[in-house]
Order: sequence, then C-alpha cells, then structure tokens
Amino acid sequence: MRTRPRLAITLGDPRGIGAEIIRKALGDPRVVAACEVVIVGPSGLDVRPDIPLGQWGADGDAAEAGRFAGAAIERAVAMALAGEVDGIVTAPIDKAALLAGGYDFPGHTEMLAALTNSRTAMMLASDRLRVVLATTHIALRDVPAAVTPDALAWAARLTRAGLRRWYAIAEPRLALCAMNPHAGDGGRFGDEDDRILRPVARDEGMSGPFPADTVFVRAMRGEFDAVIAPYHDVGMTAIKVASFGHAVNVTLGLPFPRTSPDHGTAIDIAGQDRADAGSMIEAILQCARFAERISLELGALKDPQ
Repeated sequence: MRTRPRLAITLGDPRGIGAEIIRKALGDPRVVAACEVVIVGPSGLDVRPDIPLGQWGADGDAAEAGRFAGAAIERAVAMALAGEVDGIVTAPIDKAALLAGGYDFPGHTEMLAALTNSRTAMMLASDRLRVVLATTHIALRDVPAAVTPDALAWAARLTRAGLRRWYAIAEPRLALCAMNPHAGDGGRFGDEDDRILRPVARDEGMSGPFPADTVFVRAMRGEFDAVIAPYHDVGMTAIKVASFGHAVNVTLGLPFPRTSPDHGTAIDIAGQDRADAGSMIEAILQCARFAERISLELGALKDPQ
C-alpha cells in the first residue's frame, strides 16, 4: 500500500515551459512531502524533467509537439484507469499543435472526457473563488445554442458532487452567472436568462441568475462556494483577474482527480528560466489532496470500524 498518493505529471508541449515548471515544482518541499511523482512522456515513464530548457524552441515543429503532448496524455490516462497512479497533473499544451498532431480536441478537458467516456466540467479554483464552465472552448457566436437546460443542470450537478467530494463542503452554495447584461433586464437585453437560466437555477437549487458584474464579487466575499458561468471568457476572466498564477484547473466528472496550472505554454519565455511554477505547485498539491480523500473514502468502505 502506498503511503503517499502517486501522481502522473505530463510534460505538456515540449516547446513551452512545462519541463521548467515541473522541475521547479519538484524542488518544492511541500510537493516532496505530499506525493510520489511519475513524469510521463509519450514513449516512456518517469521521463525526468531535466531536459535542457528551450531544447525544442519556439520554432520547433508544432505537429510533432502536438503528437508528443497528446501521447503523454493518453499514457497518463491509461495509468490512472489501471490504478497505477492516483491522479493526473497536466502541464500546458498548445491547442493548435494538438490538432496538428492528430488529436482533434479543443483542449485537455474534452480529450480527457473522450478517453474516459465521461461527462465533465471545467472548474478553475483558488482560495478566493471557484468558477465552473457550462460550456467550454466554443466560439462566442455558438454560445446561445449551447447554453441549454441540460448543459447548465449537468454543470451544477458535477459542481455539487465535486465540492462535496474534493472540498468536503457538505451543502455547496451555487450561484448561476447570467448570460446577458443585467441578467437580461426583464427581457430588454435578451430573454435567455428568464427563459432558460432561471428555471434551471430553481430546479437545481442554485441562486440566480445574477449579473456577471456582481456575482463573482459576491462569491469572493463568501456568499457562494462556486459560480456556474454560461461561457468560457466570462468565467475565466473573473477567476484569472482574481487569482492568476495561484488558481488551479480541476476537471470534474472524471473517474480520477486531474488538475493543471491556470496558464498556457508561454512559448515566448521557454528556455529562459523565467517561468513561475506557483500554479503548477498548487495543481500538484491539490491533486494529492484529492487523491488522499479518495483513499480515505475507500478505506472507510473497506473497514467501517
């Protein structure tokens, strides 16, 4: 039996800062104490993150980088499903490179959902705010059709389950962010909030919908445990303004914990030893805590005494 959680950490896009922030994170004593780590590359396990910084460079082949990143994700998921690791932490990928490498997914969240046959939701969480997206990587023009009662209800259910399991919040308080300015202002600025969002909020036990320009402030003041955002940028802007560099991306709905930093590949500074590993450290520590909670749950099931 493992005494500490074992986590798989994927290297991400090799043109970016993944190797650098992993290396720095593994030098943090909190990480060393919290978990065992297996670094996952596309063709082998325990690929140490000591490759020369900037080895690939910003001009490295995007398709090859995408194949590298995608294969590492596939390997890490296979390990988690087989019970060889207790959770996954993913370093940043480049979405265009992922597509060029043969993986037709908008990002990590959608790829992980497909690999595990799961219905998932993306949550960005910090000690100040938690935001969950009802829709993820789609064009703004496609948002109205995608913000359906089903999408909102699933986001609420996954959020409530995740807060109970990962954060030990027995009765999560959820707020729904409106889609239109001033929550539509009685239909003057659109009727979606009254016609679609409000009935779902009522049925799923959420407060709202509240206008975007107030709901996140209210959550940061402690009124809500999480905010469900109808589309990507309204939610991501709020959490990144509040906590950039300290927030963690958590995928809800998977059969294992998965976290990642709240930033991208930063190819422009790769190889310069300038990357801040703060969010990667937090991602590892949170994933380890989640894995420990699962272990305790399983222990309680095996030994009710």
